[in-house]
Amino acid sequence: MLNMQPATVRDTLEQLAQATHDHLEWHANLLRVIVCELPCDPNDLTTSAHHRCRFGNWYYERAPAELKGQPAFAAIGIEHQRVHEVGAWILREIAAGRPIDRQAFDRLIEGSRRLRRELDLLRRELQVALRSRDGLTGACDRDQVLPELRRWRAPVSRGAMSCCIVFMDVDRLNEINATHGHPIGDAVLADAVRLLREQLRPVDRVFRVGGDEFLISLPGADLATGQAVVARVRDGFVRRQLFVASTGSALHLTASFGLALLDPEIRVEDSIDRAAQALLLAKTAGGNRAISWDASVTTGRHLRRLQIDESPCPAGADAAGQQASEGADAANK
Repeated sequence: MLNMQPATVRDTLEQLAQATHDHLEWHANLLRVIVCELPCDPNDLTTSAHHRCRFGNWYYERAPAELKGQPAFAAIGIEHQRVHEVGAWILREIAAGRPIDRQAFDRLIEGSRRLRRELDLLRRELQVALRSRDGLTGACDRDQVLPELRRWRAPVSRGAMSCCIVFMDVDRLNEINATHGHPIGDAVLADAVRLLREQLRPVDRVFRVGGDEFLISLPGADLATGQAVVARVRDGFVRRQLFVASTGSALHLTASFGLALLDPEIRVEDSIDRAAQALLLAKTAGGNRAISWDASVTTGRHLRRLQIDESPCPAGADAAGQQASEGADAANK
């Protein structure tokens, strides 16, 4: 799955269209040179010709870094270099006064055809990535959650790795919407996802699963690692300010987190539900905290206790939250 912001995907699609046009124009001109015996571009005879053409300039110098690890992108580079190598060989044969080798000419045509197929494949992958993104925040669409977690379930079941699931809820979003308006609330959500991207690895994924709820997959992370990641994110929220232009005030954002491991012995949906239960405990305990799901604790019993507790004392809520996560280093202020 491509991990790119929608705006970056759109820009890349435009760049790819222009680069494809540049290659087709180069290829057509090369055929004219070969068939009509016109003077060739000296750059086409060099071993670095695939770097010097306009397509190569985009591919090696200006293409987004997020594409570099994609198989389709690597295949494009291989086919593009081959086309230039065959073209240069034909041009040198012509310059030496030898007739055009039909097999080499066929390789040139077929190589360009393969390159166009790889370009089309990358274009389709970018279009799919654009459709699977939330338009407001750039987070992955909720429909991608189960496929992503099921992808990690096999290595988890073999014991090769752990995978931590994190539910995040932006605190006080309804209050922010009521006080400052929904455009500010939307900006808060978008900024929250930007902060997450700053703190996460490329392999990690952020999914928008509700209005102010996000699910984060952390492949390779156990609960302790997940808590460390969440601690960095929460610290980022503390330092971050979102200014409201209409009032000149600054919003200080906080969020609540529920963590659980992807358990290969149960359905993926049930592992997700564990993280959701832990998030509900964090929210009910006062918000702005992280709680891990713990099998040794009857989560429902503690949740009911928190819900019927009428005491406004934050310390009491903290104690309940700490009890719910005891033994897992799960409460984190």
